[in-house]
Parts: sequence; structure tokens; C-alpha cells
Amino acid sequence: MTARILVVDDVPANVTLLEARLIAEYFEVLSASSGPQALDIVASTPVDIILLDVMMPGMDGFEVCARLKADPQTAHIPVVMVTALDQPADRVQGLKAGADDFLTKPVNDLQLVSRVKSLVRLKTLSDELRIRAETARKIGVDDAFRLDLMDGPGRVLLVDNRAASQERIVRTLKPVAEVDALSDPQAALFQAAESPVDLVIVNAAGDEYDPLRLCAQLRLLERTRFLPLLLVTDTGDEDMVIRALDLGVNDYIMRPVDPNELVARTLTQIKRKRYNDRLRASLSQTIELAVTDGLTGLSNRRYLDSHLKTLFNRAASRMRPLSVCMTDIDRFKQVNDTYGHDTGDEVLREFARRIRSTVRGADLACRYGGEEFVVVMPDTDAAAAAAIAERLRAIIEGEPFVLNQGTQRLSITASIGIASNASGIDTPEHLLKQADRALYAAKLAGRNRVVASAA
Repeated sequence: MTARILVVDDVPANVTLLEARLIAEYFEVLSASSGPQALDIVASTPVDIILLDVMMPGMDGFEVCARLKADPQTAHIPVVMVTALDQPADRVQGLKAGADDFLTKPVNDLQLVSRVKSLVRLKTLSDELRIRAETARKIGVDDAFRLDLMDGPGRVLLVDNRAASQERIVRTLKPVAEVDALSDPQAALFQAAESPVDLVIVNAAGDEYDPLRLCAQLRLLERTRFLPLLLVTDTGDEDMVIRALDLGVNDYIMRPVDPNELVARTLTQIKRKRYNDRLRASLSQTIELAVTDGLTGLSNRRYLDSHLKTLFNRAASRMRPLSVCMTDIDRFKQVNDTYGHDTGDEVLREFARRIRSTVRGADLACRYGGEEFVVVMPDTDAAAAAAIAERLRAIIEGEPFVLNQGTQRLSITASIGIASNASGIDTPEHLLKQADRALYAAKLAGRNRVVASAA
């Protein structure tokens, strides 16, 4: 993992110290000695994380952070406030300015590296969503990846066997999250796997369970593998923190727990979880769009070409029948020429709807191209396929197509050709070719009829 980090501090020694620590982890480091200089750098250079000192002359860190978060071009960049200030009011002011995290001087190496790496991962997810959102906007899907749709209270599962600390953490997080608190780690493991959870907080206090074993179990289960984990541990227990980070724990906080720091770290991990979920959902959507015809909602030819091979080979290995129905809207060109392509699109959508109403759940309905459609029917012999095709033909002819918000009614018919995996048909391409020939024969015979392949 690498990233470009901007260190902002008016004390050169502080900048040098942070630079050395970050460069040792193979990060690229830029530096600024004032707020205005930092804003200029961010405006001209892509930056992944900003480590921002609070006490600077002229423009302090709070004002710099507020300006960064108010600018749509820089609002997505995580800002870590690095400060000697340790009063709660100062942290509250940082949160209000939009800070994503806090580091207290003198900066601990382990804290610095773990915080930066966590925020770099979050920034990477945010960047990916921003790219997809821009692509979606260009193709007219404006709201598909809006980050503000992921706002709102999160769901946190707290694992803590001490009633007093349970109560404090629940009270602290109440404004930003719904918290379920459990004492039993096995009950918590079950709930994390079975319920919607954005973050698991594991309190390492007490001897009744091994917090790292619970974290390891959460990472092993498929349903909880990507859940963010936040460990609460004792100050100075770096050995546990290192082992926890190696196990895949996302972040940690030391006792005594500062309420504002807990809120900041919780919000960061909830945001990361939602980004992850959104990316996985968008990947599924991308795959679906790649194999779906945008106009009719049926599978497209790309999917047909791939899936038909699977169905054909499975039918052959099991010695089961497989039939294909290829249908074409009669005189569709006249519809487009007479009423326009918008009306033609409406006809195609309604035609697809009637196909869906006819085929069975196991059948595969596709738009083959233009006004041609294909239905693949597993475990269906020629006689049954002919009956299904005739039912589809009758449904198309039986009721006029009501178009243009009910102002227009067109009588539409369809010609249909069917073919089955009889002897002599040894490839899915051959099966489709036979159905196409049968469709052509139906057209020649006068349209609005079903013709079965002779082969």
C-alpha cells in the first residue's frame, strides 16, 4: 500500500520527523509550512491523506480543515489533526471542522502508521465510488453512487463484559449509531453473522474471553470477513495492538477512551463499511448491466451465447431434452417507419413483458437483437416446446399493444421457430441455427405461426 501524504506543520523539526516515519513505510510525502500553502498544494496536486497541525500562525488547522471540507474538490480527502491539544473541546472543534481522525503529539509510530493505512484504504474506496459516480452521471444514472445516500446512523455491535464500560460506550455513540451491547463473545459472533452490522467494537478488558480469538473468528466467517473491527485496549499494550492489526483488526483506541475520538473512529469505520458494501453492490450491478438488455430487461445476446453452452452441455451429459424458441415481431420495420422509433421501443418492451408472462422460471428469455427474441427451454422436448411457442404466439396476437399512455393500440403478431437437441445437432450454435431456419420458414409461410425444425 502506498499513498501521497501531505504533512502540514509550521515547525520544520515536526515535519522532518513525520516525513522520516512515513517514508520508511514507502509513502510519498509532501510538506507545507502554513495553511495557505497547504491549500495551494491540494488545489494543484492529488493528495490522499493530510496530516494537519492545529497550532499554526495566521490560519490555524481548524480553519484549513473547514476550508478543505467545504470545497467539493477536496472534501473527500481524509484529514488527520495532529496536535498537542488534548482538551475535549479542541477535539469537538476538530470534528465540527470535518476532521476524520486525531493524533496527539508526540506521535506514536504505531498509531501513525495504523491510522494512515486505515484512512488510505478508506480513501481508495471513496475514490473508486467517485469514479463510478462520474461514469454513472455521464450515462444518465445520476443517483446510482451518490455518497450522501450512505449517510445516517450506523449499526454497531459492542462486545464488552463490563456493564459500566458498556453503558459509557453506548451513551457516547448514541448520537451516531444504534448500538447492541453483548457480553458473550459467541452470542456476538452469531449476531454479527446473522444481523446487519456496520462495525464491531471489541473491548479487550477482562479475562472472561480472548478478544483476539473473537477477532480471528470474525475474520474467518464468510459473512463477517469484511466487517470493520475496532479494538479497545489498554494504553501501552502495543503487543496486543500489533497482533490485532496482523489479524485484520481495522483500528484501535486506548483506554481511557476519549468520547470524541471514539465517535470519530466509529464514523470512519462505518463509512468504510458502507463504501465497501456499495462497491460490491455496484460490481454486481455492473455484471448485471453487462448481460442485460437495457431496453427490455431481458438477458442479452452476450449472456445467451455463454449460458446456452452450459445448458446444452448439461442436457447432453444427462441425456435430457433442450429446446430453443426463436421469435420475431412481424413487420416491425413498418411500425418504426409509420409511428417512429419511440413507439417501436414501446412495442419491444411490451413484447418482452408478454414473453416473461409466458415462459417458466427455468427458461431463459433473451433479446437476440433488433426485434428477435430467443427462449431457451431446459428439460423440454419438441412437442412441449411447440405448445409453449403456440401459447406465446396467441398471447402476442390476442390483445392489442396499448402504447403512448393508452392513446394508441396496435395489433402485433409474431412468427416463431423452434428446434430441439435431436440427433445430428451437436453444438449450441447448430441448435440456434436450426431455430433460425424454422423462424425463416414461418415467415415464408405467411407469418403469425409456429414452425418446428425438421432436423
